[in-house]
Amino acid sequence: MEKKFFEAVKTRRTHYGLTKDKIVSEEKILEIVREAVTHTPSAFNSQSARVVVLFDGQSDRLWEIVKEELKKIVPEGAFKKTEEKVDGAFKSGYGTILFFEDMRVVEGLQESFPLYKDNFPIWSDHSAGMHQFVIWTALSAVGLGASLQHYNPVIDSAVKKEWNIPEKWKLLAQMPFGKPVDEPGEKEVMPLEERVKTYR
Repeated sequence: MEKKFFEAVKTRRTHYGLTKDKIVSEEKILEIVREAVTHTPSAFNSQSARVVVLFDGQSDRLWEIVKEELKKIVPEGAFKKTEEKVDGAFKSGYGTILFFEDMRVVEGLQESFPLYKDNFPIWSDHSAGMHQFVIWTALSAVGLGASLQHYNPVIDSAVKKEWNIPEKWKLLAQMPFGKPVDEPGEKEVMPLEERVKTYR
């Protein structure tokens, strides 16, 4: 049974301990992604979000690319730790969701509405963040663990080449997911009176 909205929001946490045990079907994951992409808002209803879902060997290939690209820039003595992190926390899941923004859409809006030109990239990021949050929370609601990673722009060219991604799609984030086998630590929360003000 899926969790109620705020229960899902509260329990959506970063999970680094993932396994490849398929506790949720690929069809259900694709349903979550499609629902999120259909219903998550965007400025001017621009619908600039683009998502690529990688399962099994395709997901593993992404994390091999991450290691290949990082090996070019991480000092040799530090790479073993980096490799262990990638293998143990990201590649260990059974899928990864790649989040993109189609910059053709953003640039088209900038041309059509020059008064807001500087804002469209900002609004694009707002919408992208909402897509990531909705999908992450929905994955959590069905029992999956996930985290949000940002190996872009280091991996951008290799990812576009591997999966024939359109040149104008800008990679923003990677979300590995799988069966969670860790429990996130206690989350520190600032006093709400410092963060929420009410006037009546």
